[in-house]
Amino acid sequence: MNVIADKRRNVGVITLNRPQALNALSLQMIREITAALIGWRDDPQVAAVVLRGATQEGKGVAFCAGGDIRFFHQAALAGDPQLEDFFTEEYSLDHLIHRYPKPTVALMDGIVMGGGMGIAQGAAMRIVTERAKLAMPETNIGLFPDVGGGYFLSRCAGHVGEYLALTGEVLGAGDAIALGLADFFMPSEALAALVESLGDQPMDSGAQVRATVVARSQPVPAPAWSGQREQIDAHFALPDLHAILASLQADGSDWAMQTLDTLRRRSPLMMAVTLEQVRRARTMSLADDLRMERDMVRRCFHLRPGAAGETAEGIRALAVDKDHAPRWNPSRVEDVTPSMVQAFFESPWPAHAHPLRGLD
Repeated sequence: MNVIADKRRNVGVITLNRPQALNALSLQMIREITAALIGWRDDPQVAAVVLRGATQEGKGVAFCAGGDIRFFHQAALAGDPQLEDFFTEEYSLDHLIHRYPKPTVALMDGIVMGGGMGIAQGAAMRIVTERAKLAMPETNIGLFPDVGGGYFLSRCAGHVGEYLALTGEVLGAGDAIALGLADFFMPSEALAALVESLGDQPMDSGAQVRATVVARSQPVPAPAWSGQREQIDAHFALPDLHAILASLQADGSDWAMQTLDTLRRRSPLMMAVTLEQVRRARTMSLADDLRMERDMVRRCFHLRPGAAGETAEGIRALAVDKDHAPRWNPSRVEDVTPSMVQAFFESPWPAHAHPLRGLD
């Protein structure tokens, strides 16, 4: 079973159990997590829910490395309708966690990226460890930071959201907490004892669960790159992608040159789309952001057919052929037009027929 859902006294524990794939989400996993949460939502014996990832000897440690991108590629080329189901049900699950009426505790140990961030960011208590690696690296595969990424990245201080969305920068525990993307720090070796404590003792309320987490948390590590905040805000506040790149070039510092090198390897089109996404999302509700992202992801796979889209090409280069040489179209930032970007934000559905119309 790729998802294990069991009750321990008054706590439901959901374990993502696909460690050989770093707990990457399949459609079936999304359905099983959703079913468990809905089943426990009105269960008076369940006071809280813990979300965690399984580990396997010899494999990397991950809460969840994201969605199954090889499935995305295969489904896009085959015209598999399950690709549509995947994103609709994944975004619905993310919304369910954000709005869950009982406390949820996400154990963000190891890799937490993409779809893993979508699940974890909605949790009421987000615990990171010394092994935590948080990121939204979607621009690396010609996608954008979805699963509510526009919503939670745009809420970071200043213009860090634009920086994280465009670069896919990986955050450790200290930075994640400083930026409001995590709440508590615990050593990875303490997580099993936390779950045992929550499951072995009667938990009559969410407040009791929270008190247990707070009592076991430890001092937060110092942020690793807080010194770059001023530079990040100066560059990533600029009005468009071209201006951001020109500003980094003019800066000339080692950090600016490294950032520029990262951005030059990303899809110019999808970076421009991502910048627009984060800035639109800053004034949106979660539900409206998820509806916008559902429109956008549909466009990623259908504006150009099959292998011609940026996302299919990005996944091919990274995970299928593994040549790490994506052929982006257009290949230069200068050739990205406003109409190319705008096309991603035009909904293919009327409001009454939108697949996420029921989100509040």
